[in-house]
Amino acid sequence: MPAMAPPRSPWRTQELDDLAGTARRFFTEEVVPHEDRFEAQGHPDRVLYRRAGQLGLLGLSVPEESGGGGGSFVHEAVLAEEQVKAGDSSLGINVHCGIVTGYFVRYGTPDQRARWLPGLCSGDLVGAIAMTEPGGGSDLQAIRTHAVLEGGHYVVNGAKTFITNGLQADIAVLAVKTDSGQGASGISMLVCEVGDGVPGFRRGKPIKKIGQQGNDTAELFFDDLRVPVTNLLGGFEGRGFYQMSDLLPQERLIIAVMAVAAMERALELAVAYAKERTAFGQSLMSYQHIRFTLAQCAATVRASRLLLDDCIARLEAGTLDVPTAAMAKFWLTDNQCRVIDECLQVFGGYGFTTEYPIGRLYRDSRVQKIYGGTNEVMQELVARAL
Repeated sequence: MPAMAPPRSPWRTQELDDLAGTARRFFTEEVVPHEDRFEAQGHPDRVLYRRAGQLGLLGLSVPEESGGGGGSFVHEAVLAEEQVKAGDSSLGINVHCGIVTGYFVRYGTPDQRARWLPGLCSGDLVGAIAMTEPGGGSDLQAIRTHAVLEGGHYVVNGAKTFITNGLQADIAVLAVKTDSGQGASGISMLVCEVGDGVPGFRRGKPIKKIGQQGNDTAELFFDDLRVPVTNLLGGFEGRGFYQMSDLLPQERLIIAVMAVAAMERALELAVAYAKERTAFGQSLMSYQHIRFTLAQCAATVRASRLLLDDCIARLEAGTLDVPTAAMAKFWLTDNQCRVIDECLQVFGGYGFTTEYPIGRLYRDSRVQKIYGGTNEVMQELVARAL
């Protein structure tokens, strides 16, 4: 095994290696070749969700009886790793699978699971999670979107922003205030069946971003949208904040998986480039500064992988707590941005172009420190537990 190769994670199995191969072929052959077009149009092609469903890549951790793969978080982690290492940042597959389906599996009523999980697993439905609002992001208790019960429907008013899959979503799991007189206990989760032409629902234009430009990110507007009371996630009001808080460690761990995969890919690219590129008659790798820079990056990447593997083991055992997930999220994404910056420097001017994968990794990584809870909020969560 090459000295610079990342260690094999203890949770990896032959089954997961086979899954990785299928995912790698899907991203490299069917998604990445169209990345420039996705960036130009501001979203990936909808058909890719159905194709991923045909390949068995959607709903990997959803029970088989609901149309999924019957696996666990490690299956979702492999999918996230392969997407990053292939160089795709357009397809919102980790939100669709790693987050949205989890709400139905863990909290959905039997009827809700039967109604929506098969379509999410086949790719016939695209899912989004809508928490963030124009007036605030990480402070979930301060959301203003509200739902008032009128007969057999909730009437929803408000707006959400920075919603991944917002342009193409058929299902939006929406955080709303069902009791404005309460704080966290007044928040509920509503499953909104959305689409063009649905009365009371409107999508904004694709949000232009400095990175992940091919990713479908949009603002969603609700103006007297009527949602059946049967779409209240779990069937009870006031449990939304608990539901979000309970699943956020898994969401943050998905982000951590992507961070480590990006670091490993950046280091691999930089080492290869340093060995082949010459300057002043010798390879870049022959210069001590380059070697030491890459050695420092390699140490950071190795330590990052070990922290991630520990968190994955804890999640699988049911012992991953909120502070530890927050620690992994902020520390690994901070390292992601630092390591990729160092690796980009090895490429010189070519690193500042989008023709080289390192440039795309650099620009797509910055948001990792923001979504899923800003890194400043993550540090506060850790500090409270000290």
